Amino acid sequence: MQTKILLNESDMPTHWYNVVADMPNPPAPPLGPDGNPVGPDALAAIFPEALILQEVSAERWIPIPEEVRQALSLWRPSPLYRAHRLEQALGTPAKIYYKNEAVSPAGSHKPNTAIPQAYYNKQAGIRKLSTETGAGQWGCSLSLAGQLFGLEVEVFMVKISYDQKPYRRTMMRTWGAQVHASPTDLTESGRRILAGHPDSEGSLGIAISEAVEVAAQSADTNYALGSVLNHVLLHQTIIGEEAKRQLELAGDYPDMIFAPCGGGSNFGGIAFPFFADKAAGREVRLVAVEPTSCPTLTKGIYAYDYGDAIGLTPLLKMYTLGHDFMPPGIHAGGLRYHGDSALISQLHHEGLVEAVAVPQLETFQAGVLFAQNEGIVPAPESTHAIAAVIREANRCRESGEPKTLLFNLSGHGHFDMSAYDRYFAGELQDYDYPEEAIREALAHLPKVG
Repeated sequence: MQTKILLNESDMPTHWYNVVADMPNPPAPPLGPDGNPVGPDALAAIFPEALILQEVSAERWIPIPEEVRQALSLWRPSPLYRAHRLEQALGTPAKIYYKNEAVSPAGSHKPNTAIPQAYYNKQAGIRKLSTETGAGQWGCSLSLAGQLFGLEVEVFMVKISYDQKPYRRTMMRTWGAQVHASPTDLTESGRRILAGHPDSEGSLGIAISEAVEVAAQSADTNYALGSVLNHVLLHQTIIGEEAKRQLELAGDYPDMIFAPCGGGSNFGGIAFPFFADKAAGREVRLVAVEPTSCPTLTKGIYAYDYGDAIGLTPLLKMYTLGHDFMPPGIHAGGLRYHGDSALISQLHHEGLVEAVAVPQLETFQAGVLFAQNEGIVPAPESTHAIAAVIREANRCRESGEPKTLLFNLSGHGHFDMSAYDRYFAGELQDYDYPEEAIREALAHLPKVG
């Protein structure tokens, strides 16, 4: 009874898969504040040319540089697991597989894009990268990548996560990065937020504003984003490409694929390579899982909005809760984002991918059950996918249908034990974001498009 399906280093993908090539409609263009489409040159102040070209590419396959593949080989290919023990605990006829991205040095899937972003910036002569981070997984990943390629890294970490996850910021500092609790008084964006909300717990949108501001002010500094943008999701497709090969070795193919979804890199990384099969006519359901407290795909609207809180970024057409949406301080900090990837949003709007929202207590219950049976303590973000898989496995038990289910275990929870402590102490609660608060935030959307 095989548990791990492994690939050799020589089996690591040589190209990233670009979902744009198989989308039925071209992506909606980014817009400027005047409502007119903006070209790639609008990104030149904060991104290197190579990443801008990837951002706008419609080519199906983008080569992975050998230097990037060598760095990724520190942990890739990552293992695919068959969750035999979880299946038995649930009494389900479903087969459950998970891709274990927790094996990276940073403990999550985020280095898959941090490594190439650092590489391309180094090639472009950049000295320093600025970025934001929620739960800290992205900040850790870019700090690692900066160390590997000789770049300085400055991280604006959402304040609630900065306080909740102190060892994540210690990890970033171990890899040489500067880390600030956002909002700060170091930027005009941060000072503007603090003036109106001195006790602000922060948000990804605010931290993005601060990081973009820092990058835009220095010619030798660029911005790096851990999710949302096309090139970020492109780099993450190495997850799904490997998973397809591993399932072939196992003689299997998924009926449904699940992944947490905040900005979209997690979901796009595992789901997009299978979307190529879906576009070719194969039946496979792709399910993005988000928290009920930040229900972007399930309760947001599909409209043009800023990617940050202040309005420094181009306008992207996406599912959004409003750029000044302030999510509650749930422990899945990586899922506390007001918007979503434009590519995932468009595919969801066109009915080609699905979305479901799960409450916080159910996710921790699922994480504990997974840990007790599979041995890995999952990150709070990953528990969202686990909870959705358990729901489907239970449906299979009731119906007798032997589906094959695949999910992305995007990271371990070793730095999230305070969250598990609070769960065991009964201090966590479910939170459905109020409809009236969503309507208020959406009232401030830019009047374009």
